[in-house]
Amino acid sequence: MNQYKYSGPVMEFEICVAHNWKGSTYATSERKARSNLSYQFKKQNNKLPNTKITLPGKLVTV
Repeated sequence: MNQYKYSGPVMEFEICVAHNWKGSTYATSERKARSNLSYQFKKQNNKLPNTKITLPGKLVTV
């Protein structure tokens, strides 16, 4: 498993809700890492599970 870090904007239903959010996770693929980070953002910001969260920036592998 690789560690992935993200630092950048967060989009909620195509609207920017955070300009510079930071998070990190361990995952087997970049796709899974994006999913984990989206989940983290939802938990930290009290969003509903079905809220569409996208991370348009690049992930960095550590």
